[in-house]
Amino acid sequence: MNFEQARFNMVEQQIRPWEVLDGRVLSLLENIHREDFVPVRYRKLAFADIAIPLDCEQVMMRPKIEARMLQALELREDETVLEIGTGSGFITACLAGLARRVVSVEIHPQLHEEAALKLKDKGIDNVELFVGDVMGGWQPEQAHDVVVVTGSVPRVPEQFLGWVNPGGRLFVVTGESPAMEARLMKRLDVTEWSEESLFETDLPRLEHSEQAPKFEF
Repeated sequence: MNFEQARFNMVEQQIRPWEVLDGRVLSLLENIHREDFVPVRYRKLAFADIAIPLDCEQVMMRPKIEARMLQALELREDETVLEIGTGSGFITACLAGLARRVVSVEIHPQLHEEAALKLKDKGIDNVELFVGDVMGGWQPEQAHDVVVVTGSVPRVPEQFLGWVNPGGRLFVVTGESPAMEARLMKRLDVTEWSEESLFETDLPRLEHSEQAPKFEF
C-alpha cells in the first residue's frame, strides 16, 4: 500500500473539504504517520473515514474529527494540554506537536503501554503519560490551558471544568448516541464560560463516565 498517497488523499478528500485549513494542523497530519498508531490488523484502513477499533473496546476517532478538533483548539506553542483518554497515542502526538507539554491519562494499562512505546519510538518527549480513572479519583497535579476529552460524556463533569485555566479551552463531546455534539468551551474567568457548538458526531462513552467514584478500603 502506498501510505504517502493515502495520506495525501485523506488530507485532500476528507479533511480540507471539512473546512480544516489551518496550516499547522495540515502539516501535522502530513508528517505524523497515522498508520504507525493503528493496530497492525487495521493498518490499511489508517486513512479511511471510519472510527478504527482499538483494543479494550476503544476506537480512534475518524481523521476529519481529529483534524476539526485540533483546528478548533487553536493551540499555542507555550500552552499545556491535558488529554483525557490516550487511546492509540495519535492525538497525543498531534497535541505534542502543537503545544509545549501534554499530560495524558488512560484508564486501560494496555493502551497506555502501547501508546508510550509508540511515542518514545517517535522521539516525542514533551508528553507525560498516566494510568488512571478520571471519574474515579485521578486528577492532574495542576490545571491546564487546554483539556481534551477523547470519549463522550452525557454532560460535562464538574471536575473537568476545574482543570481548565482561566482563558483556557475544553473540547468535549456530549449527549446521547447517535446525535452527539462536539463543543468547545472557553473559560473567560473563574466562573464564566463561553461555548461554541462545533459539529455533530457519535463517539463511544468515556470509560466509567457514568459511574460513581470507586473507594478502596
